[in-house]
Amino acid sequence: MAKKTVATLQKKGAKDYTKAVKMVKSEKTGAYVFVEEMLIKSEVSDFMKK
Repeated sequence: MAKKTVATLQKKGAKDYTKAVKMVKSEKTGAYVFVEEMLIKSEVSDFMKK
């Protein structure tokens, strides 16, 4: 799935995007979950700080 997403973005000329994955602790269950987003490279550090 990730390969298809990246290939689609590269075809459109948007190589400034990257996929960011962050592990976050769920308030509901206390288990860790993964949050994934497609972001512009300059916004990745802000995403990780949240």
